Amino acid sequence: MAAMRTETGDSGQRRGRAPWDWCVRAPRRVLIVAGMLCVLFGCTASGLDQRLSAGGFVASGTPAARAEEWAARFGADSPELLLVLHPRDARTSLDSPAARAAGRRMTQRLAAEPGVLRARSYWTGPDPQLRSPDGRFALVRADLRGSETETARTARRLVPRYTARGGPFVVRATGAAWSLAQSTEQAHTDLVRAELIAAPLTFAILAVAFRSLVAALLPVLVGGVSAVGALAVLRVLTAVTDVSVFAVNLIGAMGFGLAVDYALFMVARFREERARGLTPPDAAQASVRTAGRTVAVSAGTVTAALAALLVFPFSFLRSMAYAGMAVVVLAALTAVSVLPAVLACWGSRVESSDPLARLRWVPAPTIGADSALWRAVARVVTRHPLRWGTGCLLLLAVLMVPFGHGRPGLADERILPGGAEAHATADLIRREWGTSADGTLTVVLPRADPVAGRAALDAYGRRLSALPGVREAVTATGRYEGGRRVGGGVPTAAGSRPGGTVATLAMTPDPQSERAAGLVRAVRRLPSPGPAHLAGWAAQVVDARAALLSRLVPALALIAAGTLTVVFLFTRSVLIPLKVLAVAALSLTAALGGLVHVFQDGHLHRMLGDFTVTGTLDMTIPLLLFSVAFGLAVDYELFLLSRIQEHYRATGDNIAAVVHGIARTGRLFTAAALAVAVATGALATSGVLLLKELGFGLALAVLVDATVVRGVLVPAVMRLAGRANWWAPARLRPGRGRGPDPADLRPGDEPSAAPEEPAELPTAG
Repeated sequence: MAAMRTETGDSGQRRGRAPWDWCVRAPRRVLIVAGMLCVLFGCTASGLDQRLSAGGFVASGTPAARAEEWAARFGADSPELLLVLHPRDARTSLDSPAARAAGRRMTQRLAAEPGVLRARSYWTGPDPQLRSPDGRFALVRADLRGSETETARTARRLVPRYTARGGPFVVRATGAAWSLAQSTEQAHTDLVRAELIAAPLTFAILAVAFRSLVAALLPVLVGGVSAVGALAVLRVLTAVTDVSVFAVNLIGAMGFGLAVDYALFMVARFREERARGLTPPDAAQASVRTAGRTVAVSAGTVTAALAALLVFPFSFLRSMAYAGMAVVVLAALTAVSVLPAVLACWGSRVESSDPLARLRWVPAPTIGADSALWRAVARVVTRHPLRWGTGCLLLLAVLMVPFGHGRPGLADERILPGGAEAHATADLIRREWGTSADGTLTVVLPRADPVAGRAALDAYGRRLSALPGVREAVTATGRYEGGRRVGGGVPTAAGSRPGGTVATLAMTPDPQSERAAGLVRAVRRLPSPGPAHLAGWAAQVVDARAALLSRLVPALALIAAGTLTVVFLFTRSVLIPLKVLAVAALSLTAALGGLVHVFQDGHLHRMLGDFTVTGTLDMTIPLLLFSVAFGLAVDYELFLLSRIQEHYRATGDNIAAVVHGIARTGRLFTAAALAVAVATGALATSGVLLLKELGFGLALAVLVDATVVRGVLVPAVMRLAGRANWWAPARLRPGRGRGPDPADLRPGDEPSAAPEEPAELPTAG
């Protein structure tokens, strides 16, 4: 009764000053406003699909990116669309009059299409590289106008027409534009499938965890409001910047995952307050003051982690950061405003409609109540912290080992399923030509005169062809192999013009291999007749890796600074923020090791659906995974710390506080981790390798973090640290002027009496 008096009487004035008190005082008004905002968000988000970008995986502002602009001036930039032609009649030669005439007509017709800048083929130029060595296949290269999104739309319009009506040829298509178009369509299909898989499974987990069908709908409410709002934010952003089509997939997975987390923590606290005898409005308000504050601090930490992605020169990562930050902020706002209003109105129904009530012999434990299993685990760990902590570190070290040989790459057509046309046609080119469709390097020499500087250009061509990994070099002065000239010059193919020229190199290694990277460096070191700009996919990969490494330290510093600041303000402890940072980094590096083991090394990949093992990981995915999973890891840590610190302030007993925190949150974290793993892991069913990697990595990170790390490593470390966990300079400690702080107690001192209500935790700011 004393606790009830504290809530309803003595704290009435304090409740009146609470920042979110309005959502409980007028809950129906809050719900009406929220409904109107959802309608507004939905109207704003309409038409978003037509404004999303299909690319953004290549680093901008690099030397290779600038070289592509130079190459475009000479008509020698990488083609966005490749058509592979093969005579329907196997007896017909590509050099027959009928085939030549049909090939020229198709090339000319393609060049005249809207959105096509230029087109050339084996029949319109003297370049023998446009015919396969065995003479069975020929290439048509098309340069398309506009941005990556515009070229993808052009390819989506042209490819079905030309592959269906190839005349005497069987026509297949590949190239960057067609790969982007097909991956965009695949992402839309996968989004629907992922939601169909994740929604019923997650709802079932929540219904069992909450013991209420009504309560299980609350995360759906939070997730729906935050997702619609985030889509509206993206729609506004498309007016000023590129937004990736994959950002919608992230909103669906991350928005629902955070909604599950926040709703679980809020409803668990609401039920505890109700068990103390509070009315639904008072219990909802108490939940906002405790769990709601932790939600707000958690959202700030996750947002800071995602903001670190903005420093990297990949528009894909920037758009994913925008989407993630929008859905995090909106999920937190919904959880601390709309959700308390729902609980204040219909909180009594949260305890009803248990779907498994008739099947239970004894009442099921309430989510958020003490877990006997996790209490036993916490006691065992705190009894032998060094043994359990060392074992957990060894397990994480084993998971981390593969990360040591991780190789970053860039997304190409192999992110699509093997049966996708862009992927299958690119494989055909590799088989027939002995190199990939993007296995060409272009050296732009804007000041080299192909007439006056013929001798210097000839010597340069010989040096280029003698480099390891170069099958053939072509300049305006000739064709070279192995340091020798083997053919005459081909000005059209080489892209020469008065006052400048280009040289092309046909590579033998895969453009994303270390051999290709070595070739790029060798070409850049080679003396050239004037300034040289190196373009090509292999150069893009090398420069993207360099750009990533140059921005990695500032990004990690931003994440570390934001986390340390927020956790310090939350706990007013010096050691705990450092522990949070170290443990989260260990946990996520282990998850990244699992990602390398499965997707780069190709182990267990049949279990996740067949995909192409390229020996690399797209460099944007580990960055995105680390930022999102780091935020989620700190999210769990903050809720655990809030429980531990609350008990420690009441008793001054560090070991009892750790055991109490694990016991109180263990069942909650298990349910949240399962639900979030299902919501994010559904992306692993995608046919797009990027989404598959992201879904698997997030699910693995969440499960490892919520069980092994939070259940074993964290209590072991906090037990070993003892009272040092809570040390801080005296002037920075909370509660000054309200009696002794437990951190000041010496062994043998009696702690102050436990408060009759949950202690309020300091928040950032």
